[in-house]
Amino acid sequence: MEKLTGKVILVTGASRGIGRAIALELSKQGASIAINCSKDVEGAKKTLDEIISNGGYGKIYIKDISKAINCKELIQDVIKTFGKVDILVNNAGRSKVGLLMDCEDEDIEELINTNLLGAMYLSKYAVTNMISRGSGNIINISSIWGEVGASCEVVYSSSKGGINLFTKALSKEVAPFGIRVNAVAPGVINTEMNNFLDKDEKNSLIEEIPQGRFGDCDEIAKAVSFLCDDNCKYLTGQIIRVDGGII
Repeated sequence: MEKLTGKVILVTGASRGIGRAIALELSKQGASIAINCSKDVEGAKKTLDEIISNGGYGKIYIKDISKAINCKELIQDVIKTFGKVDILVNNAGRSKVGLLMDCEDEDIEELINTNLLGAMYLSKYAVTNMISRGSGNIINISSIWGEVGASCEVVYSSSKGGINLFTKALSKEVAPFGIRVNAVAPGVINTEMNNFLDKDEKNSLIEEIPQGRFGDCDEIAKAVSFLCDDNCKYLTGQIIRVDGGII
């Protein structure tokens, strides 16, 4: 029997990249997957099709988690369908490259609302259901830039730094109720988010990574799968870097 059989897992931002890889990996482990995205319906359908083709089960939920009411409704909808939320994977995120002084106010609000507040609101509403059952697991997808910061990604770095402290603080608050909270902090991963880099920029960045390559989405998914395992019940409040040694 797969280790996650019977578990219901909500993965936000699961229409592509790291989110899709996480959804597929956890489905292979036997979990039922609630696939969330804000706009990319076709991408979400592709994720669901792959899950089904692998013998798994999932359902799509189109909600923009940058708004608190949508977060509340998303958790309610998943519970209405599946009866519970065992594991919440806060993966949805946005990035914008540029100088802080050039950022539009709307861009700053969008990044913070999606990357940080969305995860906080979803966790708030999921925790209520988890407490009633005496168990639960929240996994936040952070970034190495949340630990050391990145020039020209000030807002993104700040949002991920917030995620790290949110992870540590919430883990202490909900541990007495049997709920674990951890984060995975990816390094430079082969995703569409890094398509703004040209060939020379990618090569320059690769030279800084001891393993000499960008990471793959599947490698992040494996780390998340590890944190989902009930054999990790004493592991909480941790930020696990998966970065090829760059930090």
